[in-house]
Amino acid sequence: MASEKPVLGSIALKSVMALTGLVLYGFVFVHMVGNLQVYSGPEKINKYGALLKSLPPLLWGTRITLLVAVALHAVAAFILWRRNLAARPVGYDHQNFQAAKVTSRTMYWTGPMIGLFVVYHLLHLTVGSVHPSFSHTDVYSNVVIAFSNPAVSLFYILAMVALGFHIFHGSVSLFQTLGLRTPKYEKPLRAVLLVVSTVIVVVNISFPIAVLAGLVRPVAS
Repeated sequence: MASEKPVLGSIALKSVMALTGLVLYGFVFVHMVGNLQVYSGPEKINKYGALLKSLPPLLWGTRITLLVAVALHAVAAFILWRRNLAARPVGYDHQNFQAAKVTSRTMYWTGPMIGLFVVYHLLHLTVGSVHPSFSHTDVYSNVVIAFSNPAVSLFYILAMVALGFHIFHGSVSLFQTLGLRTPKYEKPLRAVLLVVSTVIVVVNISFPIAVLAGLVRPVAS
């Protein structure tokens, strides 16, 4: 009896990952830009937070879109991973890692790590349930208090490094999946995506480092 074909082919799943990855990539960049306001002081970042909360349709529309994108991205990645395992059930005696890029080899562990970080990050700086002194109006103090803990800052930094690996390889794969990656523009494309990914990582890890270094300080009472 012929085996049943999968409901979704690999190309369809990769397309889902590419499109949802594009949505998530855009959010990460915009979120990073918004967080830069912490360097302008408490008034600026707190007004920014208040503005977002004053626009419930935009705020919740974004949250729902991101939730759906994350779910679809994770499910598609899991199905592809399972299919890859099924296609070669016996592990290789020797793997030639020189042929594979570091970023592509780490995609399947950076994804879950980022997922865990996102859950913690939401509980920490959005919901506030794991924050030692959370305020729904004082975004600046939330950030300073959070990153004053070296363990939290270290976890955040490691998660951002994992994010950098993930979004770089993911963005390269996105262009390939959408048929926009050509040999002529291969090197320039990778260079641009590497720069953008590096900027996102450097800017994001600058927040905990700035707090630990005393460049971003608690508001004087």
